[in-house]
Amino acid sequence: MKTIIALSLLAVALAAPQGQEPIAILRQDSNINPDGSFQYSYETANGISANTNGALRNIGAEEPALQIQGDVSYTSDDGTPIQLTYTADENGFQPQGAHLPTPPPVPADIQRALAYLATAPPQPQQ
Repeated sequence: MKTIIALSLLAVALAAPQGQEPIAILRQDSNINPDGSFQYSYETANGISANTNGALRNIGAEEPALQIQGDVSYTSDDGTPIQLTYTADENGFQPQGAHLPTPPPVPADIQRALAYLATAPPQPQQ
């Protein structure tokens, strides 16, 4: 049994990343208010930074909705600077950034069909 434990500890030690230093946190702020609103931000020594704030918002429903806005920036593995801004609310998560993929344009035939359907009279229900 002692041999199994010793081999397990050796395997864990060999599998652990070697030579990686902890990354310093240069700045970190956070504030949580009794009304449910919050704010946090941080910046690390390797160039990662984030800022986020959120608050409850009355949307006309029984319960208020949480609205969050924020941004994150860092450098990707290939050296590209990444900047992401986002909103998260009752409509879902809505990210924006130049690095995000965009949908292809709607083909002309489909666009014409959608335009026709938007102006066509409603069909009777059967």
